[in-house]
Amino acid sequence: MAIDAWLPVGFIAPDGERVRLALQDGLDWQIYETQGGGRILFAKLQLAKRWFEAGLVQQSQMSEFEFGGETYFALSSGQDYMLSSVEDCRSPDNKNEALSFAESFRITREIDRESALHDAIFVEKISRLLPTYSLSARISDDIVFGTWLTGGVPVSVQSFRRLRSLMSWLGAPHLRDVLGKGGFQVNEKIISHKPAAPAPQGQELPKEADSSAQPTPTGFTLAGRPQLEQFFNEHVVDIIENEVRYKALGIDFPSAVILHGPPGCGKTFAVERLVDYLGWPSFQIEASSIASPYIHDTSKKIAEVFDKAMQNAPSVIVIDEMEAFLADRQAGSGSSHHRVEEVAEFLRRIPEAIQNHVLILAMTNRIEMIDPAIQRRGRFDHVVKVDMASEEEVRALLAKLVADLPCENDVDVKELARHLAGRPLSDVAFAMREGARLAARAGKDKLDQASLQEAMGIASAKEKNETSSRIGFI
Repeated sequence: MAIDAWLPVGFIAPDGERVRLALQDGLDWQIYETQGGGRILFAKLQLAKRWFEAGLVQQSQMSEFEFGGETYFALSSGQDYMLSSVEDCRSPDNKNEALSFAESFRITREIDRESALHDAIFVEKISRLLPTYSLSARISDDIVFGTWLTGGVPVSVQSFRRLRSLMSWLGAPHLRDVLGKGGFQVNEKIISHKPAAPAPQGQELPKEADSSAQPTPTGFTLAGRPQLEQFFNEHVVDIIENEVRYKALGIDFPSAVILHGPPGCGKTFAVERLVDYLGWPSFQIEASSIASPYIHDTSKKIAEVFDKAMQNAPSVIVIDEMEAFLADRQAGSGSSHHRVEEVAEFLRRIPEAIQNHVLILAMTNRIEMIDPAIQRRGRFDHVVKVDMASEEEVRALLAKLVADLPCENDVDVKELARHLAGRPLSDVAFAMREGARLAARAGKDKLDQASLQEAMGIASAKEKNETSSRIGFI
């Protein structure tokens, strides 16, 4: 909708800037672009006086002038500061922008604890959110802040996990800093890569894991995969949480890891849980976003991901379907010279990234296709095979899923585990969801064994390739 501008194009503001188009407006305010590339806020007398009386703006910070029989006040922001309605603001591009908004939010609330801010004007130059006192329905501060951070998703900053998933580029420790600057408290445990207390003299370091060793008692858990859980605890989490002790013995940061195994074995599930636990910024390298038909373009995009991860360290790079980029260079033919360039880029970047505190996690279904140079020690020190879940592992996952739901006493996870053993973990989770759906459809308020068995019957029909009119189990 076109804005009915108060001022003509070329109007000279009190500070000498020439205005161009009106970009945003409200009942008593308008924001214009200037010919110099900056922005200017114009407010009518009545609105400006409310800001002055509330102590949000000093009258000396705004320039008064007359035009067309109306009194206006102007505040210029220039090119280096953000000036926009909170409702129309873009999401932040970096942590500094987010911190600037957070500081403005907190300072505004310290001055004015009552006025709604969902329709305020963010004036970064003076670190304020100026209320516009419109008649629209009020939105709580936690949702206003979360909506601005995510660029329009109405999520409360109290829902830290959801907010973190929407802003994975920032990382949990940095996001916590932003929320703290804005006056919000985060109670969730977050791992930061910082020095820990040194180990007492004479204390032995953890020994290399073996199949009989007990799981390391740390905070990271991986339901249904105890051995993989133990591996990550010993080779990643413990090194991060006890940096000083490991660094004294020459181990500065966890080595890169390859998880390989058949589709559906749980590789992606494990990596997602670890990334979620660490709470660091995560960056993806996958064919859909990186691969390019143009010469040198793929290796250039790979380099950009590594650069961005190192700039935001500590962080995580997840390489999915790594055979698409790191296949054996000797196995190609006509287009193999592109593959040589891509592999060479990884060979150069992986050690550099690890030295700069970037954790690298790669996954593949075809480990035999991966270039041998990539698998050498110093690049990927750990090549871990992930098999399909055993009956015991499926039972552990089912127990975790059942514990989160209201269930009847007749639910028997042992029987379900016997049917689901050897299947993808996604199928296990789906069977639980399908059982819950069937129970709810039948008017029950708790999950029962009959509903789960009916869901398992759907799974069995699919396994036997029987024709079914049901939609769902794939």
